[in-house]
Amino acid sequence: MYAYLKGTLEEVSEDNIVIEAGGIGYNVKISATTAQLLPGPGNEVKVYTYTLVREDALSLYGFLTRDDLAIFRKLITVNGIGPKGGLAILSVMSADALRFAIMAGDAKSIAKAPGIGSKTAERVILDLRDKIASMDGFGNEAAIAGVAAGNGSGGALDNAMKQEAIEALVALGYSASEAVAAVKKTDITGETTVESILKSALKHMF
Repeated sequence: MYAYLKGTLEEVSEDNIVIEAGGIGYNVKISATTAQLLPGPGNEVKVYTYTLVREDALSLYGFLTRDDLAIFRKLITVNGIGPKGGLAILSVMSADALRFAIMAGDAKSIAKAPGIGSKTAERVILDLRDKIASMDGFGNEAAIAGVAAGNGSGGALDNAMKQEAIEALVALGYSASEAVAAVKKTDITGETTVESILKSALKHMF
């Protein structure tokens, strides 16, 4: 119904905002992460919206980026994950972190969201893995490291080194999604080794 709302931010709470646009105040449900990123009341804001229409209610869900809205739309297609569950997950992790968790099979990180148990988190991974891979250019599990470095065409040797670094980080106790995200931030050059990737990734952990 609405692609986005742009207007004056009148009220902000942890899970809801009121935006005045055209003389009308719109209640918009948001994630805790979105609430933290919003400016104070009185400022102009633009949120991309998802409209939920039911017999007894019409609800708006707002996101600061199209990317967040897109991942939310995918989340609510999973059995057992309604709009409330989708917001809960996006309240504890960013859209990118969620993608990494899904591709890495990291149900533990997803299950940190309030009301999301381990079985539901595993269902998210099972249902969305192929969709995320198709939408974002993620390959299969063996290609996660290539994506982590921000370059899926770095060659077999580069990918092998990245994968080894990710496995080493996981062995150190980091979650798979944390490891992938850290390796993504490292720069790969002709002089790069597994040790240098690991050292650089560890710096991004702190």
